[in-house]
Amino acid sequence: MSTWSGGGITLGYEDEGSGMPVVLVHGHPFDRTMWRPQVEHFSQAGWRVITPDLRGYGESMVVPGRTTLDVFARDIAGLLDHLGIDRFVLGGLSMGGQIVMEFHRLFPDRVRGLLFADTFAAADTEDSRTWRYEMAERLLREGMGGYANQVLPKMMTPQNIQALPRVAEHVLAMMAGASAEGAAAGLRGRAERPDYTGMLQDIAVPTLVVVGSDDEFTPVSDARLIHERVPHSTLAIIDGAGHMPNLERPAEFNAALGLFLDALSDAQAKPSTAQ
Repeated sequence: MSTWSGGGITLGYEDEGSGMPVVLVHGHPFDRTMWRPQVEHFSQAGWRVITPDLRGYGESMVVPGRTTLDVFARDIAGLLDHLGIDRFVLGGLSMGGQIVMEFHRLFPDRVRGLLFADTFAAADTEDSRTWRYEMAERLLREGMGGYANQVLPKMMTPQNIQALPRVAEHVLAMMAGASAEGAAAGLRGRAERPDYTGMLQDIAVPTLVVVGSDDEFTPVSDARLIHERVPHSTLAIIDGAGHMPNLERPAEFNAALGLFLDALSDAQAKPSTAQ
């Protein structure tokens, strides 16, 4: 693990491979290790894969209170400035996907391509906002263990929990091991996010939308809405996966992402080779 400090925060991150940079943003309440199958695959396939721990999660600094999505996005921009990387492919899952939307809103010129995995663009309803604030208080009061066990069957399908015990253990360990203060801050900030739906039509870079066929948190209908709104985007539905297809069906997820990245690389190589 490497670390970067800036703006009063220290982030842990991994930076593996070489080639065009791909930055992958984890969801709540996970950490960068959720992307391990993608780091291992794509760092050996000609890509430089960077996976940060968001502030409050993993091995990054915990900041209590409320962390809004723009703060996460600016942290990522600062890390990439530190690494000397101007433009890159940016992807995220669930909350990570919403951070990607916010990053694109703030820094559209830095993005070569986008990956939205198991996420949704709309703002929270009033009921959802209330739920996030109440859950934040519960996590501070009770810790992460009860919550982690409660939501595991929604993060992964029950069938995959049985069939993939090591993956289930990893998902549970990430959630149970997360900082309650960091997770609560993320929940509060996420409750205040804007509605990104209207911004999707302004995305002008290649975009891949991925979703597990059995995702309960962000169903296929949410992915279809993003796909329909983002011009010329591609939709990949991963059969037999829940909210975490990159871990539940890594081969299928990597195949979809690999096709997207290869096409992006080929398209961007053409102007420099055309005579």
